[in-house]
Amino acid sequence: MCGRYAASRRPEDLAGIFEIEKWEPEETLEPDYNVAPTKEVYAVLDRPLKDVADPRPVRQLRKLKWGLVPSWSKNPEGAARMINARAETVHEKPSYRRAFSSRRCILPADGYYEWVTGQQERDLEVEGKKKRPRKQPYFVLPADGSVFAMAGLYEFWRDRTLPDEHPLAWWATCSVITTEAETGPLAVAPAEGPGSLSDIHPRMPLMLTPDRWDAWLDPARTDVDDLRALLAPPPNGLMRAYPVATAVSNVRNNGPELLKELEGPEEGTLF
Repeated sequence: MCGRYAASRRPEDLAGIFEIEKWEPEETLEPDYNVAPTKEVYAVLDRPLKDVADPRPVRQLRKLKWGLVPSWSKNPEGAARMINARAETVHEKPSYRRAFSSRRCILPADGYYEWVTGQQERDLEVEGKKKRPRKQPYFVLPADGSVFAMAGLYEFWRDRTLPDEHPLAWWATCSVITTEAETGPLAVAPAEGPGSLSDIHPRMPLMLTPDRWDAWLDPARTDVDDLRALLAPPPNGLMRAYPVATAVSNVRNNGPELLKELEGPEEGTLF
């Protein structure tokens, strides 16, 4: 799954990486080292501009809210639960299939956080002792330091309780597509702990390599089988993972210190 990630790159940098043609400076977001559901995030998408004669799709950097609200929803209450869409079923689920057909995006990140349960806590659970498991967080990112381009979907939802001119009349929301975690060895693994992403968690965000960006973002591509082929996991051996402080578990904590690599799991959270 993907429940938390870091996104600190400036829009100017993202514009160069993704060949952005349009972004609004007033939509600039501050670097966020603890992105959580319902927060506003950057998304790269191809879409025609409003009130322009040229109908061609334009590569844009937009600000969306993480937690997808389908266009047909009566209210946005379920958005916080719709942060992830499974690659295996995204083409058939009512909440996602329309967006999968024509509203796909890339959610740029530095990497994502995932938590594992320490062995000591697992043993306590097996023994039946009443103790809440304490989980060790890991930060997962491309080993070469490149942008982590997560496959995503976006939707527009109209709040019918507000007039057309109200600034909150339309919601623009998104979801991260996830896939099975890699079972192969990490490009760089921690000295103590997991050797693969599947050792950390059975799911991971679907990372799109640059050769798939244009095809994924192209709204003219609507054939389901063609699109599903783009959901193939990237090659093994592109990722690294390292333990970080449990401070990231509290969404109120935010700052570059959350990305600091620890020498090993925190005490009491041994893998």
